[in-house]
Amino acid sequence: MRNNIPLLFARQLYITAVKSRQCKVLAGILTILIIYAGWTGFSTWQQQAASRQQYQQQVRDNWEKMPDKHPHRMAHYGYLVFRPKYPLSMFDPGMESYTGNSIFLEAHRQNTTNFSEAGLSTGLLRFGEISLAMILQVLLPLMIIFIGFNTVAEDRENGTLKILLGQGASWQSIIFGKTMGLLALGLTVLVPVLLLLVAGCAFLQQSLHADEVLRICSIFLAYAIYLGIISLITALVSSVSRSARVALVSLIGIWLVFTIIIPRSATAVGKQLYAAPSKIEFESGIEKELIKKGDSHNPNDPYYKALRDSVLNLYKVDSVQQLPFNYSGFQMKEGEKISAAIYNQHLKELLHIYQKQNGVTAASAFINPFAALRNFSMAACGTDFDAYTLFQQQAEDYRYQLAQYMNELQIKLIGNNKSGDHNKPQIISHDYWKTLPQLDLKAPSPKEILKQEQVAIIALLYWTALLTAIVILFSRKIKSA
Repeated sequence: MRNNIPLLFARQLYITAVKSRQCKVLAGILTILIIYAGWTGFSTWQQQAASRQQYQQQVRDNWEKMPDKHPHRMAHYGYLVFRPKYPLSMFDPGMESYTGNSIFLEAHRQNTTNFSEAGLSTGLLRFGEISLAMILQVLLPLMIIFIGFNTVAEDRENGTLKILLGQGASWQSIIFGKTMGLLALGLTVLVPVLLLLVAGCAFLQQSLHADEVLRICSIFLAYAIYLGIISLITALVSSVSRSARVALVSLIGIWLVFTIIIPRSATAVGKQLYAAPSKIEFESGIEKELIKKGDSHNPNDPYYKALRDSVLNLYKVDSVQQLPFNYSGFQMKEGEKISAAIYNQHLKELLHIYQKQNGVTAASAFINPFAALRNFSMAACGTDFDAYTLFQQQAEDYRYQLAQYMNELQIKLIGNNKSGDHNKPQIISHDYWKTLPQLDLKAPSPKEILKQEQVAIIALLYWTALLTAIVILFSRKIKSA
């Protein structure tokens, strides 16, 4: 019978809350926001995904329709790649609106990602987007607080708590029972939202991939644990507060600290501890190192002059015109290799600084469960910083592949004489443009996401264990009056 006491408390709280006018009003507001967020997320994904796919195909068609020309001119003509819109981004847009969605790729130069939604919109975006994830992370906990702040405190005020304790109910059964009731209310909102997400993904893609099913399941578990943490904090604060008013003020203060103060403070601390160079400083650092190494477009540059002399000695000829391949393409290939290595090294150092900054935010999850859930949610939806940098790295790899492919065509097919050899002209057929493979962007697997966000997972489990231990250890010290 004692084992059923927490379930009785949970059932009683759930039924009472569902019938209350306060809960109906909050549920109505939340439902309107969920419908709005779901519809805007769905329509935005449809519009942006179709737009990016259309422009990517247009870029490819224009590339393949280019006329016969010198391959190095094609390398400088460039290629535009668009970051694909991942289906789960309709649930949690994460950083997508701020990171940009396209990169222009060209030889000898690494460009930044452009055309972010934030850059093309009004300043209202800085206040955040109303998404399904934002509602579940920020507003649903607030609803749990408004419903549960008086679950135990009110019983203390009207004397019901003494009767319950006198009839054999323990503090642990009361707190855990109230927690389960509040969690059930949270799951009543969470489950339909995730079912809506499943339906949206299946409709947009005509099917649901196994990878997405695993991601959605992991999202459900993470949000369920988070709502359980919020419910346990609500029940615990209500138990130790002398009045319902004190409990409400305390819980709203905790909510503000979790959702606003700590996240902003952690970001500021990370930037202060690990200062990153500006865009100008980053690019000038690369440029200085490239100048020291040499200019691949200048045949009289000391480094490339020595390279030319070594090649001439190797083939035992007096001039590049006598080489069996196009020397200019060979020189460009070497220059591309050097410049890409320098850029990748600087980018690696910059990303390391950003990882340290993000590490401060990740570590704050142990004092703020909201940070843990937010980081995991963005990672599972493919909208976090790591997903963005993965796109950058894959785009840079493709840029390097494109440039070196054109250099190889120049080496093999273009003559050393500008007037054109009888066997090797200065232009080649446009059919070669079609042989360049298209960029195949790959998203991280669910296993990689779990490994990447292990700090967030550990933090959520840590909060669950910590609060459970607090209830068990301090339940004997809580007074009924």
